[in-house]
Amino acid sequence: MGSKSSHLLLENEVTEIMTETGFSANQIERLYSRFTSLDKSHNGFLSRNDFLRIPELAINPLGDRIVETFFANSADEKVNFRQFMRVLATFRPIKSSRENRLNDKCAKLKFAFSIYDLNGNGKISKDELLAVLHMMVGENISDEQLGSIADRTIVEADDDKDGMISFEEFKNVLDRTDVEQKMSIRFLH
Repeated sequence: MGSKSSHLLLENEVTEIMTETGFSANQIERLYSRFTSLDKSHNGFLSRNDFLRIPELAINPLGDRIVETFFANSADEKVNFRQFMRVLATFRPIKSSRENRLNDKCAKLKFAFSIYDLNGNGKISKDELLAVLHMMVGENISDEQLGSIADRTIVEADDDKDGMISFEEFKNVLDRTDVEQKMSIRFLH
């Protein structure tokens, strides 16, 4: 993608991103413009601080966890435009006419699961569930009530009775939820 954010996208780069993510050329150009406006250091990459300057993420109780997902596949704590687009593709509405593994139901569920799986071990423990619940509700619910919610959630989801929720168990619980609708953002055309 080049090292400068002033670098314009080449036609073949747009085509590759379209193929990989399912975004239209116009959407890619608009998101590239947003990416470059977030890139305050003009180095062609976004840092955690760049993301945390986004007002919607700054006020979101799960903002840090959402930002973390952008860096999940980054060895150097930087996100280039291609990585940025791959994560955003998770939120693209599913089109039955165009299958895309970056935004299918399973990809959306993996994203949601990663918000709760704080240590990245593939299981959600009661402590992880409690931590995320605390992030979401703050001090609005007592620790006792949150503990009860976490206990009930694990009992209902934990099919193998290991005291944790695996991705498969998470997926089973959310099987009847309209994940495609709840985890989709309408990007401008």
